[in-house]
Amino acid sequence: MQSNQSYRLFIAEKPSLARAIADVLPKPHQKGNGFIKASNGDVVSWCIGHLLEQATPEVYDARYKKWLLDDLPIVPDKWILLPKNNTNKQFNVLVDLIKSADQIVHAGDPDREGQLLVDEVLNYCQLSADKRKSIKRCLISDLNASAVEKSIQYLRSNQDFVPLSISALARARADWLYGINMSRLCTIVGQKNGYRGVLSIGRVQTPILGLVVRRDLEIEQFVPKPFYEVYAVLETKNNETFKAKWQPSEACAPYQDEEGRVLVKGLAENVCQRIKNQVGTIDKVSNKKKELAPPLPFNLSALQIEMAKKCSLSAQDVLDICQSLYEKHKLITYPRSDCRFLPEEHLKQVNGVKLAIENNCSELQTAIANANFDLRSKAWNDKKVEAHHAIIPTLRKAKMENLTDNEKIVYQVIAIQYLAQFYPVYKYAELQIDVDIQGGKFVSKANQMLDEGWKVLFKTKSIKIDSDVDNDEGNALLTKLVKKGETVQCLDAELISKETQPPRPFTDATLLSAMTGIARFVKDPDIKKILRETDGLGTEATRAGIIELLFKRQFLTRQGKSIRSTIVGRNLILALPDIMSTPDMTAHWELQLEEISKKEFSYQQFMQQLNISLFNLVNQLKNTRLNIKT
Repeated sequence: MQSNQSYRLFIAEKPSLARAIADVLPKPHQKGNGFIKASNGDVVSWCIGHLLEQATPEVYDARYKKWLLDDLPIVPDKWILLPKNNTNKQFNVLVDLIKSADQIVHAGDPDREGQLLVDEVLNYCQLSADKRKSIKRCLISDLNASAVEKSIQYLRSNQDFVPLSISALARARADWLYGINMSRLCTIVGQKNGYRGVLSIGRVQTPILGLVVRRDLEIEQFVPKPFYEVYAVLETKNNETFKAKWQPSEACAPYQDEEGRVLVKGLAENVCQRIKNQVGTIDKVSNKKKELAPPLPFNLSALQIEMAKKCSLSAQDVLDICQSLYEKHKLITYPRSDCRFLPEEHLKQVNGVKLAIENNCSELQTAIANANFDLRSKAWNDKKVEAHHAIIPTLRKAKMENLTDNEKIVYQVIAIQYLAQFYPVYKYAELQIDVDIQGGKFVSKANQMLDEGWKVLFKTKSIKIDSDVDNDEGNALLTKLVKKGETVQCLDAELISKETQPPRPFTDATLLSAMTGIARFVKDPDIKKILRETDGLGTEATRAGIIELLFKRQFLTRQGKSIRSTIVGRNLILALPDIMSTPDMTAHWELQLEEISKKEFSYQQFMQQLNISLFNLVNQLKNTRLNIKT
């Protein structure tokens, strides 16, 4: 755009966001080549995802075209970013606009990646210090006109988001260093041992593959063990009967497995003989009233897990559907969110969102009618919201016939989760009777629903919480009929024989759950402890792509709903050192990247530690036999 006039330039992450911004700027508009100009002089342009990419090793040195062990590890002294060939035209348009703009507004998506991909273009342009300081940040999580207008009115300094950008930069460089060096190293060593092909290694993808391989091996190597449970059939003085489960004492530990199951049938049979026709004493009668708050609105991973369970949709399917609902239909807020909370400012929009859901989902009329929109769940919490918030419906009213069936289902699931915030808590009584029979402890548990609350929305009439016997209200009523110190008669003893079960293969839902709750699979107790609060392999935006990549590289395959490892995937994991195929190392990195974004850790510290571990791994693997049989 040739112009001597000063103007404000909005840079969006993609064309759909640019159009949403332009729509709220003064008309008429002039459409140019790669930009839109408003009548007040404002200009909107866009990236198409990342316009720049990390240079390949041979750009740093031509000798790197050949893959040689002696050249590893490759660590650039000065990092080089190059314009992508397929988007070079738009990149040049954007660079010209940036150089001539009087004021720049960064309007990348409200996350680490969105921050970095615009920042890296701005950095490429080598702006003056004053111009760099004057850059504003526009955070847009809803593409509807009123929401976009509001975001433009509340611009922040882009300087506030430098730590977010540095965190994303550290992640990108770590992925390059680890992926390039380890893939070359493993491929060279693998080919020396007869493997034909490239062995792709990734900082996140390889530990995920490791999770699946180890689960598959556990299943294959599993040997079922019989175990035994004893139930006492008890009668009260009022001729009411109930069952109570035997709780083995510490003296029984030598006959139990690590989960406390009794493995010796003779011990269980002996308990049956001792208690039959004996008198028992009620040791404790507990009736605790408890509450369960409604589930928080979705972030992307929680939504992907829910849709995998409900409709067997893959993580990538759900991400694609959400992008369409956000960009094309403008029916939901920004979908690549890792947050499950909402800003308190959003409370002003509750009525508008309610009317939109009412219009878009006729089947939710009753749910809306029964909601109490004066209620406030814990979802509204400014302290828990950073760059973006939970995924919720927008104010948009739409013709739902324009949506695909899956788009309708995902929208409805998001809407129901939002409506749950305006329903009362689920109330229940947690009931327990402890009985002593011949010195042995027997426990009867049950949950009794007191108020269905938000659960009415989910067609689940009751919950099961640590219930060892049938979750019925018969036992619940017994707490009113028996008292501590009373006696009961043991009419019979039931010996139940069971077998231990192998773990289940991963599915889309459980693999995503493992990635977001990676602390469960981390060995190092110190890291495990820290990660319980901040865990996660990959990001909301990348998890679906990483899983799909493992399928594309034929390391994983599907068997119905199950995700299983292939022979190549399995042999690769078995040939690698544990540090590369377990989540400990990369989970620790993820934690540090999060700390960088909060200014609690530095880029220099992160890269220094990464380079040390990279050198150690290269030296360790150079003389290893990677025997990858296909």
